[in-house]
Amino acid sequence: MQKTRFTIFYDSLNLLFLGFLKSSWRDKSFNLLSILLGYFLFANFITKFISEGKNELLMIPVIIILFEVIIRMKPQRNSNIYLIWMLLDKIRIGAVYALILEAFKLGS
Repeated sequence: MQKTRFTIFYDSLNLLFLGFLKSSWRDKSFNLLSILLGYFLFANFITKFISEGKNELLMIPVIIILFEVIIRMKPQRNSNIYLIWMLLDKIRIGAVYALILEAFKLGS
């Protein structure tokens, strides 16, 4: 098959949406455990601060700034700290999921 612009576009979309299927079991389990760890830690963190009712207005901006710093400091793929950044990013994704789920629980 020739490498036309359409096939390059199709391959890039395939890699974007289904690229996780090509990764190794180590990477898949690392990602899943990181997301679950972020969910577990942040769900407990949110529950603790909701039950106490103190420092909510101070902690929310600190959490948002921390998440933005994690997003913005993405290193190169061949860097030594890329694996640590991936761990923090997946924990951040789990934490955001816990935050949204907690908001739905409080709203209902």
